[in-house]
Parts: sequence; structure tokens; C-alpha cells
Amino acid sequence: MSTSLEMKKIQKWYGGLHVVRDFDLYVEPGEFVTFLGPSGSGKTTALKMIAGFEPPSGGDMLLGSRSIVDVPPYERGIGMVFQNYALFPHMTVIENVAFPLRVRSVARAETEQKVSRALELVKMVEYRNRYPNQLSGGQQQRIALARAIVFDPSLLLMDEPLGALDRNLREHMKIEIMRIQKELNITVIFVTHDQDEALVMSDRIAVINEGRLVQVADSKSLYYNPQDRFVASFVGESNLLPCRIGQVENGAGTVTIGGRASGVARLNGQSGGESGWLFVRPEHVNISPRGATTGVPNVLDGVVEDSLFLGELTRYVVRCGEESITVKQQNRGQAQFASGTPVIVSWNTGNSIVLN
Repeated sequence: MSTSLEMKKIQKWYGGLHVVRDFDLYVEPGEFVTFLGPSGSGKTTALKMIAGFEPPSGGDMLLGSRSIVDVPPYERGIGMVFQNYALFPHMTVIENVAFPLRVRSVARAETEQKVSRALELVKMVEYRNRYPNQLSGGQQQRIALARAIVFDPSLLLMDEPLGALDRNLREHMKIEIMRIQKELNITVIFVTHDQDEALVMSDRIAVINEGRLVQVADSKSLYYNPQDRFVASFVGESNLLPCRIGQVENGAGTVTIGGRASGVARLNGQSGGESGWLFVRPEHVNISPRGATTGVPNVLDGVVEDSLFLGELTRYVVRCGEESITVKQQNRGQAQFASGTPVIVSWNTGNSIVLN
């Protein structure tokens, strides 16, 4: 049965280094939450504190209604899938998966039943008598997952579990992990630095930078409404253009980029006269011949610096004064623009926001 996890003002110090700062997070029972951040951001340290491998320097953690700060790892009832799988090389698949039940002194008949069910879930029954060195990376990962869920944990932790797999297998395993999580209705904390994994798999994403939770939101909210410049640049490809805000009305303001009026953008609490960063995704920027009528308020003249054909879309880099703007245009019969072509780029107000 899944359970909730609550982190209250969790801190972690290593000597004078503050690696996790004021972590406040509530995870619903059965929710899939991803810790997303660059290397060294503190996401794996946070995961280790939940697992019990690292003690927090301050704060409290509740699994359901029980504080687990002082509970040893083996008494927390938490499943863990490590980045390197950590299978026992001298044990067969069955023995590896049964290990958590053996240490809990589960009866033999129940152990056999639970192991069979776990192997069926990960579709590895036919490999039950093999050793880890006789399995591919993807197969080893499935066994590691089976071992983590065999004792019916209320919470499953996964630390970069897809990092060692090739691209095709990684895509397949995303779907498999999501399927198993839904089937078991288990609460999952998943750690990754890969934004695509986070966007595809998560109910919510907790973006972490320099030990802090910067923003916690579902995939669409995070992608379209980033809280600040770090989130905008880390999650997906973005245009971030230095700008100045002019007249403000109804949560939007006129903006100038490089001294040139570009139009109107949504604001994130700023006032007139402030500086900020205009955020707009490349797929929301249109490119048209110079002099064309756009019908939208945000327009800049520019010259194509680079054009890259990518099959279903073309990626342009357009020089607009001192700034470069990236455009992704779907190839559905639209005109193509070679390097050096004078063009205009445009976007709707609803697709842009000024960030700090």
C-alpha cells in the first residue's frame, strides 16, 4: 500500500558545505515525483536521506504519519533501485529478488509466491535461473526493480536508473517503469538530470539547484510557466532575452529588447521600469519573410544566421540586433529560409513571460 512522504525543512551540511537547504515537500500516496537538477545540485543527497543512508543535519521526514529521521534504513520499508543496479553477482535472478524477503525471515512458500509475482511484473520469469553477468543492462535493471518491489514497499526510490542504458532501451524502460508504478499504485521518488525523463514520467517535478527546491510543478506547468531563469534554461530549450519593462496593465507589460520595442509579455510580479529576461520557447516563435503581416504584438526584424534541417522541423538561429533567437518550425509546407535571409520573428503575448 502506497503512503505519503513529507519533508519538513530538511537540511544537510558536509562540514561547511550546505548541500540541501530548507527542503519542504509533500508527496501524495501513489504519486510519481522526480527530483531534477544538474550534477551536484543535492538531489541524490536528498534521496539518500529519505532512504536512511545519510542522516539529515536538521528538519524532519514523515513516511505516512511516522517520523523516520531516526529509523534505520532496513526498518523504513522503502525499496531502492540504484544507478548501478547493485545485484549480487554470485546469486541467480531468483536469489537476488528473494534476498529482501530472506532478511525479513519471510516463509519459503510466501517468498516463492512474491518472487514469482515480481518477476512476472517485470517480464523476467524465463531468466529466473541466470546470473547477473548473463543478463543485458536492461535485464539487470528489471531484476533490480523486481528486488526493490518484492517486499511490497510503500515507497520506491530510484537513483538515475536509466543512465547506463542506450537510447532505445531507455525509452522502452520509461514506459515499463510507469506501467509498474501504476499497476502497484506505489509512491515513487525518481532522481535524474535528464529533463526528458522527468517531463515524460512524472506527476510532478521538483527542480533542485544548489541544494534548494526551486520549483515543484507538473510537467506542463513547469515547461510553460517556469518560476525563474534557471528553470527556464534547464527544462527544455528556451530563448532568454534581456529586456526592460515599460507600461504595465493587467499583469502584462510592454517590453524592449536591446533598446528596440518588441511588444507585450506576461509579467511575473515585476513593475514598470524593471529589467528582466523575456522567456519564449523556440517552438512558439514564428519566422516569416521581412515585411510580412503577422497579426501578433511581438515582432522583431532579424537575419537568419543558421538553418538546420532536422526532418520534421527546421531549427533556425536569427540574429536580431545584439540578440540571437532560436526558432523551431514544423516542416509542413512552410517556406524555408537560408542563412543570410532577412526575416521577422514573432510570438503571441501568452507564450512569453518576463522572468527574474
